[in-house]
Amino acid sequence: MDAIPARRFDPLHDIRTPTDKGFDLLLAGTVFQDIIFTGLPHAPEPGTEIWSEGMGSCPGGVANQAIAAARLGLRTGLAAAFGDDGYGDYNWKILDSQEHVDLSLSQKIPGWHSPVTVSLSVHQDRSMVTHGHPAPVSSSELIGTPPPALAAVADLGEELEPWALAAHSSGVKLFGDVGWDPSGAWSPARLDNLQYFHAFMPNQREAMAFTGTDDPWAALYSLADRVPVAVVTLGAQGAMAVDSETGEEEWVPSLPVAAFDPTGAGDCFGAAFIVGSLAGWPLSDRLRFANLCASLAVQEVGGSLAAPGWGDIADWWQRANARRERQSSQWLRRYGFLAEIVRDVPQEAQRRATATIAHLSDA
Repeated sequence: MDAIPARRFDPLHDIRTPTDKGFDLLLAGTVFQDIIFTGLPHAPEPGTEIWSEGMGSCPGGVANQAIAAARLGLRTGLAAAFGDDGYGDYNWKILDSQEHVDLSLSQKIPGWHSPVTVSLSVHQDRSMVTHGHPAPVSSSELIGTPPPALAAVADLGEELEPWALAAHSSGVKLFGDVGWDPSGAWSPARLDNLQYFHAFMPNQREAMAFTGTDDPWAALYSLADRVPVAVVTLGAQGAMAVDSETGEEEWVPSLPVAAFDPTGAGDCFGAAFIVGSLAGWPLSDRLRFANLCASLAVQEVGGSLAAPGWGDIADWWQRANARRERQSSQWLRRYGFLAEIVRDVPQEAQRRATATIAHLSDA
């Protein structure tokens, strides 16, 4: 299994100092073995069998965002438990050897099997079936005293994990993540914990459920009263955000692309937004870059397989500019900020891992 070429583009090169240590981004959570079926004509019905047009196998769960961030050049550390089965060995090798994710805070747990998710992509949406057991070690036990980091992604729970509170106290910028609450409770106590976060990035359904509003703009403004940077993603309608620190407020539409598989697109959006935030970009550029990375992801087999690297972004920019009719396009002008950045991206910059995982996937 060949490793991805290590010629990496560093989007934070201009702001780094010789004494910088630690991670750019710290992540903690559960790594799943993702098996993704794409191009299904319809959802399977009881007692029947259907064939998919393609499939992929890759690390999932928190690994989606870890790989997305690493491919975008962030020094990424991941704290996660890994099973001592074949799936665990596979996921560890992909993350460590191929994707350059630092696993020094992770552990292989004897006798614990890897959680598995099967994702079914039908008509640009997805359904999932998952099996797993709680990890026998917590993220805080894995991390201990958080290492130096510029940013970390933490779950906005009713109680923040000790590692996240410790990271906040040491000056790490926390970016909030949240999953759907099947109980429907959406406890307001969770919103109180936004006081510890730099940014919160829910989708519109989550934002409206949390704030008790029926309009995503109202939800955004409500969240902006609680956290310095509030972002609400709108799916095909793009994303909107308020940065109270800079006074910026923006709505940026999605790129007009044909979505193939949405799996992991939100993780790509979040990783890209963090890149722009750490690099100090204006809010509009952060949102456009995050939308671009998500749009590039949904055009490929989902999850971590689809996360673009800087090589993919440079390829997109060159293709877009090569079409004469697009050179005066308003769409392209909105992404003019990429011109100076992409100019420094080497030809050998990291791209998607198609070649390295293709022998395990017919996608």
